[in-house]
Parts: sequence; C-alpha cells; structure tokens
Amino acid sequence: MDVRRRIASRQGGFVLFGLTPPRRTTPPEEVQRIADATLERLESVDVDGLVLYDIDDESDRNPGPRPFPYLPTMDPADFYRNHLGKWEKPAIIYRSVGKYADIVIRDWLLEQDPERVLSVFVGAPTRDRPVLTDLRSAQAVWRDTRPEVLLGGVAIPERHRNGSREHLRLIAKQVSGCTFFVSQVVYDVNASKDLVSDYFYTCRERGLDPIPFVFTLSVCGSLRTLEFLQWLGVDVPRWMQNDLRRAQDSLATSYDQCLGTARELAEFCTRLGMPYGFNVESVSNRREEIEASVRLASMLGRDGSFSA
Repeated sequence: MDVRRRIASRQGGFVLFGLTPPRRTTPPEEVQRIADATLERLESVDVDGLVLYDIDDESDRNPGPRPFPYLPTMDPADFYRNHLGKWEKPAIIYRSVGKYADIVIRDWLLEQDPERVLSVFVGAPTRDRPVLTDLRSAQAVWRDTRPEVLLGGVAIPERHRNGSREHLRLIAKQVSGCTFFVSQVVYDVNASKDLVSDYFYTCRERGLDPIPFVFTLSVCGSLRTLEFLQWLGVDVPRWMQNDLRRAQDSLATSYDQCLGTARELAEFCTRLGMPYGFNVESVSNRREEIEASVRLASMLGRDGSFSA
C-alpha cells in the first residue's frame, strides 16, 4: 500500500525524504544535475515518498542573525514537475500560501494528479506579515477546488510546550480537512510525546479517529547547523547541545541521537495506537549531512519497527 493510501486510510508505516529545491538563481542545467544526483542517492533507499519544501523568509519571526543567509529557492511544484519526472512515488509539496494569490493556488490544485501529489499548506511566519492568501482562505480554495489532493498540516511540538494548545490547533486542522500532520524537526522527544498524547486522547474524547503524525528528523553535523536549527525554532535540549558541541564526530553523534529519537517515538506511538511515519531531511546543503540523512532514511525504511 503506497503512502497516499496509507494516509487516506489513517494508517502509518511510511518513511519520507525531505528536499529543499535549488536556489532560484541556479542555471537550468545545474538544477537538473542536482535533481539527477538526488534521485540517484535515493535509488537504494526504501522511502515511500518525497517532501518538497516551499521556503519563505522567516526573518520577521526571528530577528536574530540568521546563521545561513536567506536565498530564494525555486517553486517546489516547478522543481517537481520539470526536474523530478523520474520519481515514481508520491510527493508532498509544501505551499507557503501567503506568497500566492488564491487563483494561483486554485489553478495549481486543478493541475495535480491526486494519486501522485499531496500538499501541506503553510501560513505566514507571523500574524503581521502581509499575505496574498491566508491559511484559512487557502484551505477553503482547496475544499472548493480539489479535495482529492490530500492535504496535511504543520505540527510544532515546541509551541505546545509553551502553551499546551497545539493539539487543539491540530484537531481544528483535521476538522477543516487535513488528513495528516508533519512536524517541525524533532530534537525534544518529550515535547513531541506530550503533543501526540494530548492530541490522541482529545481525539478519543471527541469521537475522532487520529490521523497519521509524521515526525521530521534531521542530522546535525556542525555548530552552524545547530545554530540554524535553533534559529528556526527547534528546541535542542541542553544535554544534546553539549554532546554535539563536544563530540569528536558531531555528525555521527547526531545520527545516533536521531535513531534513538525514532526508536523512542515509534515505541510510544505503537503502545498508544497512534498512526505515525517519519520524514528525514537535511537543513544543511553540506554533502556529508545530506548523505547522513540518506543513510538515516535508509535505516528507518529497512527497520519495520520504525514505521508501523
């Protein structure tokens, strides 16, 4: 059963691999080379689908210095359509809806094959950001235009820890039509378990079936990558920061920590009866970190205990 049908039937048991499209200024021939290299890396990896991110400038959400400069990237839908044609499994394409007029979102939805494309709509980083389409309006366009394209929502465990209401936001998204959730990068396992637990039991109280929760994992191979994760709002526990800062091989240490995180979340969700999956990405464009992410995805895909 492919990932789309697993999600539609509210089952877990899948592993995804997340990609950021090349920079917008990348020459076309280089874009295709990057796409071909990515597909070649993934040939030996048993992942069930791709996640293609729609990058937005989040400097108004975090005024601190950005460890890596913001460089606009290609539209993920264009990258998928024009350069990843050899990929035969489904793809989840993110849409930062504030960048697009509602008619653009509608036209894009009408062009999609629901058997191959799923989507995640993302709202503006802050409430003060001027937008062409807000998240609620984009969801209405989706419902009126192409509800056959399965729609997911973003889950932020750190936000739940700070206010303990993220589970209610998830339920509201589910009632609005979302059929799966994808988390921000997970380093704080307890925050993720708290969110999933509150969501699961609130669903039970309200007579709702929980929908799949996809945990995003990302290896960290340098102090700049660690700083960037924190700038993005990822809570890296102090003990883990200490390990990464002092390790002789921070990439190997991070890889082992990600495996440990996956194992703990898998055991927790299995005991709870919560459908889940994993999404592996690299927030860095360093080759070593990308290759470690591929190895991590391969390990999760081979080990059925991580994707049940």
